[in-house]
Amino acid sequence: MSPTPVTFTSPGQPASYSWEATDEEVAARYGLPVESIVRFDLNTSPAPPGLVSRLLAEGRFESPLSEYPPSDYRRLVAAAAAAYGVAAEEILVGAGADEILDLIGKAFIPSGGEALIPTPSYAMYRVITEQRGARVVAVPRRPASQGWAIDIDGVRAAARTAQVVWLCNPNNPTGLAEPPGAVESLLAGIAEDALAAGLEAPIVALDEAYAEFVGKSLVDARLAHPNLILIRTASKAYALAGLRVGFAIAQPETIARLAPYRPPGSVSTVSVTLVTEALLEPTAMRANVARVDAERERLASALAGVGWSVGPSVTNFLLVRFDSPAAASRAAETLLNRGLVPRTFPTGHPLADSLRLTVRDRSENEHLVAAAAEAAERGR
Repeated sequence: MSPTPVTFTSPGQPASYSWEATDEEVAARYGLPVESIVRFDLNTSPAPPGLVSRLLAEGRFESPLSEYPPSDYRRLVAAAAAAYGVAAEEILVGAGADEILDLIGKAFIPSGGEALIPTPSYAMYRVITEQRGARVVAVPRRPASQGWAIDIDGVRAAARTAQVVWLCNPNNPTGLAEPPGAVESLLAGIAEDALAAGLEAPIVALDEAYAEFVGKSLVDARLAHPNLILIRTASKAYALAGLRVGFAIAQPETIARLAPYRPPGSVSTVSVTLVTEALLEPTAMRANVARVDAERERLASALAGVGWSVGPSVTNFLLVRFDSPAAASRAAETLLNRGLVPRTFPTGHPLADSLRLTVRDRSENEHLVAAAAEAAERGR
């Protein structure tokens, strides 16, 4: 049996890419009521914090909904700058981290150029690179036994001809952070090589979408590295994925190179208002991180208890490995038939023998454990 595709809606060109299936598509394919579908594939939290519910009930927005939001997103930028400990001129707002990644591609990856990805990592890096007509240079990560760490020497060598180096720390989909000092060492090595060659250092796009879960960021590294762009988001720890708000953080000169590619008003007034308040009142975010941390350990233990091989994680998802891609596919089918959608990986992917599973709330996770027990029993 080939791995079950759960990303069967084509977005158009490039034709080889497909996005996540909607709840309605999954429900139709498996003959289930749409309200029974639970997304274990998207790394989102199951509910927005109470702060957002209150603000929505009040209808108190940055500007009237009949008008465009302020073009400079001034209050949102100020709140983000305070949250991340940087200056306002070092922040660029985007419609989710994905728009920030897209802006980096437009600004820094020329047609015919190269971008480097330590693999496996977030799929959008390849999508954006290839949409720019550029070549992906994939540098395999160290094996799971070494924490899926980046191959510093391999990445450094390949970066000498690249325009952009895509990094994700903690990494999606492996769920682990890089060893202490690894990214800093890589940044220093890339800078040294560029200086020796008399060239501009490639942009290093450091995606920190899951940084709140480890309580660490390399934001201070931007001070020494003008080629470093950090990406943050309100989607993960803040549980506000539907609002689509992300940030680029870099030296002002680098932000100035990105800014011309940002479309005007791509972040809605509702999103601007709610994310501003969430950044100013981070209590709900911290509570969500604590909840995810506790539930992640409980879920990992329960899945291990039914015989699944669960890898360590510091994020809001788990990576489960099976004996083969076929075994992973059979497990995915069992989950999907119960309306539980895992993240699968296609044939040939380094994780084709794995499923990635979001940590959701306890009741939803209990449904997952029950389905996993059923899948494990069938596999015996």
